[in-house]
Amino acid sequence: MEETQTRTALVAGASGLVGSHLLDALLEDARYREVHSLGRRPLPKQHPKLVQHTVDFARLDAEALPTAQDAFCTLGTTIKKAGSQEAFRAVDHDAVLAFARAAKKAGVQRFLVVTALGANPRSRVFYNRVKGEVEEALKAMGFESLVILQPSLLLGERAESRPGEHAAILASRVLAPLLRPLASRPIEARTVARAIVALAHAAPQGARVVPSGELQELGR
Repeated sequence: MEETQTRTALVAGASGLVGSHLLDALLEDARYREVHSLGRRPLPKQHPKLVQHTVDFARLDAEALPTAQDAFCTLGTTIKKAGSQEAFRAVDHDAVLAFARAAKKAGVQRFLVVTALGANPRSRVFYNRVKGEVEEALKAMGFESLVILQPSLLLGERAESRPGEHAAILASRVLAPLLRPLASRPIEARTVARAIVALAHAAPQGARVVPSGELQELGR
């Protein structure tokens, strides 16, 4: 029998490009009775299933989190927006792990996180190295199910302007037919969000890394 409104979800990063699409998908999914969004400021959104929590991820208190089965993490920034490598790491590494630890204590069985294609803890590229270090730390936490999504360049409308990324997105749209056979081709944020929900319901045991090419198929 299909489970209906039996699960509670925690979401960190719902104000972002992927996170906003993910939140909408979870609120529309009949299998979730409550969706708790954690962020630094409230979202301009209301829904009968949505409960918002204003939190400081650097001081996240696990006791303040409701009991939940699934947790979704789409936290992320850029070095330019953060202002320094240290500030970037505080969001893309420290906040992600703080949320994961709190989620584990809240009873979460399935933890799904968006990192990036090319994540590698031994990479010479700072961005990829931080993403890889996060993945390694999450694998050591012992979630019943850990799903790591590694999308390529994300396509979609962002709330903030990123001129360099915008130029890359425009170029990628022009070159899309040539990039289509490649696993590294750009991917729509809503496609990633749909893939996240599909993977949550599949509930693979242990740790699973899902590259961008597979996300394209899952999120159709």
